[in-house]
Amino acid sequence: MAENPMKEIRIEKVVINIGCGEAGEKLDKAKKVLETLITGHKIVTTHTHDRTTFGMAKGRPIGMMVTLRGKDANDFLKRAIESVENKLPKACCDRQGNLSFGVREHISMPGVRYDPEIGVWGMDVCIRLERRGYRVLRKRNPDKISKKHRVKPEEAKEFMIKNFDVKFGEE
Repeated sequence: MAENPMKEIRIEKVVINIGCGEAGEKLDKAKKVLETLITGHKIVTTHTHDRTTFGMAKGRPIGMMVTLRGKDANDFLKRAIESVENKLPKACCDRQGNLSFGVREHISMPGVRYDPEIGVWGMDVCIRLERRGYRVLRKRNPDKISKKHRVKPEEAKEFMIKNFDVKFGEE
């Protein structure tokens, strides 16, 4: 008997974030890294929410982020995981089965070369996993999503091992 297709886990989106801490030249360099060197997609500027963020006033730009879906997300994820030598820390999963990890230097990604004008940037990579039908359920009534339909951390790790040849270890 075939496995239930509704239980299949897939990548909903991958979000890449570079935090600068301030506006100006740093922000422009981060934009260039994300938009041209890494993804080739339109980026979004992130802003402070309240005064406690780096002691800055509300609404100031402090970073860049981009969201990838579909084939672009898969392609980027393969490169990002390769840059961390296919090793992720055990604690990179949350209770909903989402994964997050950091890339220390953008130049460690395959196909990206060092540019002295830009420098070296680190980034956070967040992966959102889902099952088929999850978005429909979420729109109707988010409280009614069955526990069986949610992605568990063990399932997320198994998915990453199977599809991206990732090893989970200490860090």
